[in-house]
Parts: sequence; C-alpha cells; structure tokens
Amino acid sequence: MTTFTASAPSPRARDTALDLGAFVTASPSSFHAALEAARRLEAAGFTPLEETQAWEAGDVSGNRYVLRDGSLIAWSAPEGADTASPFRIVGSHTDSPALKLKPNPQLGAEGLAQVGVEIYGGPLLNSWLDRELKLAGRLALRDGSTVLVQTPGLLRVPQLAVHLDRAVNKDGLVLDPQRHMQPLLGLAGADVLEILAHHAGVSRADIVGLDVVTVDAQEPALFGASEEFLASARLDNLSSVHAEIEALIKIASEQAGRAGTGPAPIAMLVANDHEEVGSATRSGAGGPFLEDVLVRVHAALGGTEASRRQVLASSLVLSADAGHAAHPNYPERHDPVTRPRLGEGPMLKINAQQRYATDAVGIAAFAAACERAGVPHQSFVSHNAMPCGSTIGPITAARLGMTTIDVGIALLSMHSAREMCATTDPLLLQQACTAFLRD
Repeated sequence: MTTFTASAPSPRARDTALDLGAFVTASPSSFHAALEAARRLEAAGFTPLEETQAWEAGDVSGNRYVLRDGSLIAWSAPEGADTASPFRIVGSHTDSPALKLKPNPQLGAEGLAQVGVEIYGGPLLNSWLDRELKLAGRLALRDGSTVLVQTPGLLRVPQLAVHLDRAVNKDGLVLDPQRHMQPLLGLAGADVLEILAHHAGVSRADIVGLDVVTVDAQEPALFGASEEFLASARLDNLSSVHAEIEALIKIASEQAGRAGTGPAPIAMLVANDHEEVGSATRSGAGGPFLEDVLVRVHAALGGTEASRRQVLASSLVLSADAGHAAHPNYPERHDPVTRPRLGEGPMLKINAQQRYATDAVGIAAFAAACERAGVPHQSFVSHNAMPCGSTIGPITAARLGMTTIDVGIALLSMHSAREMCATTDPLLLQQACTAFLRD
C-alpha cells in the first residue's frame, strides 16, 4: 500500500494564513476593511490625519494614515525624509464582488420576505446560492453621520430543486440576475431596514441612505491533506490588503534605526475602493485620493510642483491583486506555457494590451525584491482567446506617471462567494511586499 504524505505549510505560513482569515472576517465590507486596516496600523503606532485639516511637516513625518470612505492610505516617512525622497508604494483594493442592497430593498412573494439586490462587480452568481449570507456596510443617518453595520447570517438565495428543472445538469444553470438572485430574509413581514437599524444601534426612521452588501457568513478555514489550502470569502482582494498592511508595519518598525546615504524613501500603502466596478469614484484608483495625499505630503515637506514631478519620476508602485492559478479541470483555459500554480509564490501579471501595467523595468524591480526576500515568483499571462481583467495598476500609472508593477497571489474560484489559495502564498506575498518597500 502506498502512503501519501503531503508537504505541510510552515508554522509561520499557517499563522499568516489564519491571520488573513481573521482580517477577512473583520472586513465584511470595504468600509470595515479600511477600518480594520486602520485599527491594525494604530496598534503598530500609526496615527490618523484628517483630510479637512492643514498638514505641516510634522504632521506628515513618521507613521500616518488617512481614511476616505472605504479606502485608506498610510505611510512611514523616516527621519531625514525631504523633498528629494521618492515614494515606494504598494497598492490594492478593499472591495469584492457581491449582491448590493437596492435603495428600497423590501420585497416579498409567496408569503416570504425578500431583499432587493443588484449585482456589484462580476460575481460567480451560482456560488451565492444555497449559503447563508450576512449584511454589512454603511448607513447614512438623518443628522448627516454614518455608522457601520453587520448582521449574522440572515439571508439565503435558494436554488430551484432539480425536480422542477430536470435539464439543469445537462443544459447548465442559467440565472437571471433580477428574477433569481433576490435573497430570502424571513416569513412575510420581516423588515430588512429594521434589522439593520437594530444591529447598528440606531432608529429605523433615522436611516436615509445605505451602502450595504451581502457577504458569505461562513468562516475562513484551512483544508487539504496537510491544510495546504485556505478557503475564504474576499481573498480577491483582501489577501493583498492584508499582506501590504503587515509589510508596512514591518517597515515602520525598521525605519527608526535606518541609516543611509541618499534621499530616504517614503514607504506608502494605498487600499482603494470600487476596483470591481471600474475605480472611477472619489475613493477609487481613478479618483484623486492618492494624488491628493502625495501632493500634500510632498508640499508639507517643503516641495514644489516641479520637485514633486521629479520625485514621482523616481518612484515605484507595486499593485497587488489576486490572479488565476492554472485550473486542473479546465487546462485549456490557460496559456499553454505560462501556467502559474498554487503555492509557488506571487505572480508577475503581464498583458500586451496593458490591462496590467507591468513592463520589463518593473519585472526587474520585483524580481530583485523577491530575490532579496528569498521568495519564489512566477508569471501570469492570459490565454489569447480569453479576455484579460485589469487592476488599479494601469489606472494609477496613467494618472500619476509612476513605474507600476502588477502582481498577486494565485487563486482558484476567483469571484466565487468562497475562493481558495495556497496556505503558503499569503506569507510569500507579504515578504515580497516588505522587500519592495525596504529598498
């Protein structure tokens, strides 16, 4: 009899994957993700800045962060940072595909209460069927304030039984987003706004606006013969946000004792919202958030527009967003030669149409960072017959003119309500991001 022994992840890799799972659980919406990122940064000594306040040199020195809706920018400016200091930026996005509540979400039929939703981004709709869903997001109140809210698992989108659709396993499942994706909430009379108000600790009458999505209620978990895999919601793209937060915290802990001869680089993290729907919002990569912060930080250090443009020309951006591993059941959907695999490190994402921003200069920069960190890396390129997705990378590069590299860990089941990655890959991405910021 043959005995099979799988290679188990290292304790550090396992702990990192579990901490990523905890981060995902604490981040059911982009607003929660930005707040959880801020909480972790504050625990490491970062302090907040308000965009509505004036920023002086002392305000932008050291370890700072700024929140804008579901987005966050944080940086560590070492002692000696000045108008010649280039930026080393790691970027990601906080949002994930979901079902989003409509403004008037109360529905009902056949004696059952339902919740009216529209499709946010490009989810695999079938993955949202027959699983318990939570509600999470932001409520705007009559007095102009906002409050975050999340519920336990309350909802479910029930699939039609096979007895009523005998051809489904032969002809395939076809879902109409309007008719078939409205979740059940309870028996007739259940009021979703009343439930949200209860969990937010506010009055239903005070809710005048909502940005609320449905999210998978199941906890992240390790699985596989030796727990080689992590299953979780929202790995695209909280896996990158988590890696970059931990990398920036590591760099900040090193900055105090850092000595060098040239301009000290400023390590920065940007986590944008709304990537899944095009990024063209005030808190998305197509909006002014990152540029606003860069302009204000450089100006507070005494810089001019001319010196800022000079600094940006010598700065680098690492855009980290999850990508596709070669699928064992669909090998024909991938490039025949370039076949990224789970557990083999972060991918350099490359596309001739510049759907990813990576070029040869960026490849060299990331390869050097991985070499310094002792991290393996691999490449991703789309099958020529398959349309290629995109990231915040090309948008950031086009808006700010900085050399930008697109990378990310490999996933299976991307845009499912529950995705999966190798247990080892979150740590490898974190180490690569740390080395990139350290240079």
